[in-house]
Amino acid sequence: MGQSFNTQVYDIVRRIPAGCVATYGQIAALAGRPRNARMVGYALHSNPEPGVIPCHRVVFRDGSLAPGFAFGGPDRQRALLESEGVAFTEASQQGNAGADGLRVDLSRCQWQA
Repeated sequence: MGQSFNTQVYDIVRRIPAGCVATYGQIAALAGRPRNARMVGYALHSNPEPGVIPCHRVVFRDGSLAPGFAFGGPDRQRALLESEGVAFTEASQQGNAGADGLRVDLSRCQWQA
């Protein structure tokens, strides 16, 4: 019997190296369900092992952070990413997918799984 979707998500997210990020859609595709980015968010929101499963390394497709980051909000997510050396850039346009403010520089920091 195969793994549950959440278990697949957690296994994939554990592999994202420090200093890198992945997008919700990227994780969904790696789990074999490319149209289920929102389900990735639901899985990570109920992360059973915060600090072990590095859900802070998952961002929106435009590099913006999750406004509802379950483990301290977007400021905490940004602090965790910055402590790992993740680079941020000014948003080039209005209408981030996630939290307002800086975005992760995906051209430099996106995980190449």
